[in-house]
Amino acid sequence: MTAAERVVDLYRRHAGAWAAARGAKLRERAWIERFAVMLGPGATVLDIGCGSGEPIAACLAGRGHPVAGIDSSPEMIALFRANLPGEVAEVADMRSLSLDGRFGGLIAWDNLFHLAPHEQRPMFPVFRDLALPGAPLLFTSGPAFGEAIGTLQGEPLYHASLGPGEYRLLLGRNGFDVVAHAAEDPDCGGHTVWLARRR
Repeated sequence: MTAAERVVDLYRRHAGAWAAARGAKLRERAWIERFAVMLGPGATVLDIGCGSGEPIAACLAGRGHPVAGIDSSPEMIALFRANLPGEVAEVADMRSLSLDGRFGGLIAWDNLFHLAPHEQRPMFPVFRDLALPGAPLLFTSGPAFGEAIGTLQGEPLYHASLGPGEYRLLLGRNGFDVVAHAAEDPDCGGHTVWLARRR
């Protein structure tokens, strides 16, 4: 099994520890608020790789936006349902998403980069098909093309990124306009962030 193939297993085994370490502090507040401003009133958000639902989905739900969470880890979905009992959450792999309907906003925060490059590219037609016209898309990537190994509870955790030019190309080809992009944003813990809008 490759490092990329072990990602889901790691999050399954360490869901509780990950959630405790993540906590409820919204370090991404500026980006989440910018995303939220772009949502229509009462728009439903699809949180792809939702984890425990804290703090991102909880923030959006608190602003009056229903959230549908999906995650490959049943343990994460159990935490999400406990934290946000009024929201919808299902176990699903983002690489094979097939959902009814479209959404007023899409988030893939800190999870797209766990897919190998050849798995990331097909995600952009999926984003296109899930987004209503005008819907914002918020996701994180690496700052440049390549692979890296981090850790989760002391175990190797795979990360990969396409280059910024390819992300722009994929977004444009799939009907999204880039609204904002920051590489290694110092005000967001060094995250590389993309905010786009579906045409």
